[in-house]
Amino acid sequence: MEEDTDYGNRFSSLCYINDHVGFLGTIKSSPSDFVVIEIDEQGQLVNKTTDEHLYKINNILPEPNNFAKKTKLDLQNLSFEGGHNQELGTLSRCSNCDHNHQSPSESKATIDDGTSKCEEETADVLGSLLDKKTNELLNQFAYNIKEKWNSETELVGPSPELSLGRILDKNQRASLHSAIRQKFPYLITVGKKSEIVVKPNFEYKELCHLVSEEEAFDFFKYLDAKKENSKFTFKPDANKDHRKAVHHFVNKKFGNLVETKSFSELNYSADNPNVVITVKFREKAYKHRKRSHLECQERKVIYTAFTLQKENLEMFEAVGFLAIQLGVIPSDFSYAGLKDKKAITYQAMVVRKVTPERLKNIEKEIEKKRMNVFNIRSVDESLRLGQLRGNHFDIIIRNLKKQINDSADLKERILEAIENVKTKGFVNYYGPQRFGKGRKVHTDQIGLALLKTEMHFKQKLNGPCHGLNYVPQKVKAIKLFLTPEDLDDPVNRAKKHFLQTEDAKGARSLMPEFKVRERAVLESLHRFGMTEEGCIQAWFSFPHSMRIFYVHAYSSKIWNEAVSYRLATYGSRVVEGDLVCLDGDVDDEHFPNGNVHLVTKEEESANTYAMHQVVLPILGYNIQYPKNKVGQWYQEMLSRDGLHTCRFKVPALKLNVPGCYRQILKCPHNLSYQLIEDHEIDVKTEDSCISEATLSLFISFDLDSSCYATVCLREIMKHDV
Repeated sequence: MEEDTDYGNRFSSLCYINDHVGFLGTIKSSPSDFVVIEIDEQGQLVNKTTDEHLYKINNILPEPNNFAKKTKLDLQNLSFEGGHNQELGTLSRCSNCDHNHQSPSESKATIDDGTSKCEEETADVLGSLLDKKTNELLNQFAYNIKEKWNSETELVGPSPELSLGRILDKNQRASLHSAIRQKFPYLITVGKKSEIVVKPNFEYKELCHLVSEEEAFDFFKYLDAKKENSKFTFKPDANKDHRKAVHHFVNKKFGNLVETKSFSELNYSADNPNVVITVKFREKAYKHRKRSHLECQERKVIYTAFTLQKENLEMFEAVGFLAIQLGVIPSDFSYAGLKDKKAITYQAMVVRKVTPERLKNIEKEIEKKRMNVFNIRSVDESLRLGQLRGNHFDIIIRNLKKQINDSADLKERILEAIENVKTKGFVNYYGPQRFGKGRKVHTDQIGLALLKTEMHFKQKLNGPCHGLNYVPQKVKAIKLFLTPEDLDDPVNRAKKHFLQTEDAKGARSLMPEFKVRERAVLESLHRFGMTEEGCIQAWFSFPHSMRIFYVHAYSSKIWNEAVSYRLATYGSRVVEGDLVCLDGDVDDEHFPNGNVHLVTKEEESANTYAMHQVVLPILGYNIQYPKNKVGQWYQEMLSRDGLHTCRFKVPALKLNVPGCYRQILKCPHNLSYQLIEDHEIDVKTEDSCISEATLSLFISFDLDSSCYATVCLREIMKHDV
């Protein structure tokens, strides 16, 4: 986002972890000097143009090298012989009608009826949803399981698994689950979020001890197909005890789905006492069955994913403009993270209730607002905040100069600074954009007011509030949100009008159309008034991610102050009472309590842990505090802000803040740089050309999610940027 003009005052207490001298320079001389590209969960830059046809076919994004990553069997050394393929083909027959076994000869005719068509359909599904390598691995896995079972060899150790990678589209996952179980009924498929894992079906093996493998094969295909009004009939059986065992197995394993009955054969006699067991689905199974694919399509909410490129535009302003053009509301958009304003940024987004064609139709209109959308395709669900691996940055720092009274060579200073941060990292502060660009009001102040809403509500319930009550705190939060800056522009004039008159309707008419959030708040206040209900409705005009954003901003401010206190008190050594993360590869601040350990006195003496493992809590109801002076400091700050008994839950606004942990230090990845002299690069600004410096620095690096490039640059330059 745009540089905060109040940055110096609010961030003057921030520390450095490196001891180099640093240098001076200017960032964001123009938006093109600061390019931010989101890195998705698969490690791909979102500005790369994708193959739209590929997305339409499968939307599969397998994790690299994850195929068969959990398989205990030696799949890689297996090869397909002619006989092996033939056997698998025999075991993959499919019937599209009732499975009846009146007699061995009739059984074969029934099974073979429609086999070719089903095999082709199953092959088509697997062929379209899995690449060639994964298909081969699946067939090898299936063959190996069958070989083990046929050889009567018990599978030793944990049950073998085969991961087929991640498939983002829910309908395609369902199709793949069904296709695999139809082709290989002796396998089961398990969903782990969007990943599909294949395992042996031990119930299939158990049934094979009671009936023929042919019957077991067709029975499990029948179960998976869930064809309404269909039935399955086992082969005739004259042994009553054996029939009883089959009845018992089916009802024990699948009794909530099917029911079994025994019927005498038509030619039943004393000489031919055969009885058949027939299985059919229970009626209630259809009343509560999953919707058909067609029904799902009819009821399914449309989700369209795209990459948004914007230039010198605040993200919420961009979303507001897109919402107006598409005829939806801002909460219909989802995204993985917020991006800077004064920059060229690329990020993934998903919009609900808008088709890809509709989004493509507004491309020319949004270009006028310095936006572009591409990689447009249909997906099955929205994005979540934090659903990214990180961000890539391409930055130009201009007007490079030495620090005042520094006599060393500038190039040496730059090299020293970059190598230091590359090796030792930087203090992982939240950047100024976390707290808004306003001079008068910052997002953390609004977040504090929202948390105090819950505190004062409890006071109101428990007795006299001594001048503090529920409604004024909600009003305070709203008024903070609508506080104007000392600028004479339409937005601030509308805010000023509201604070002076509380005329929500008049203020809304003055508020520019692209300020969607402000207009929504004013609309709620106009309808419900400056009452408790009005304030609640005003906040509910925001999506949940925006309401919680303000509370997180307050928690982030406290975390920044806590880090500064921790480093000033103990320096860069790990001490007793510190919290450390036991997982050596942490790239997400939302790791669980179980991975956090309290450092003991013995561990401090033995230097058991390194500084990059130290974490500090982000406020919430489910965190532990350090057991040293830092923990005491947290309690003092909560008391200072009137939150000493805060539960970090605001039920009225549906806000729950469990809290999490964040590493004190972070390192940039894939860092590279180049010093550029004189006229090697173009110099552009919005208003005019700037005077060229003799030296500029082009620097490129990746940061984990929730890390800030401006904070990393601050550590490199030893200068507030």
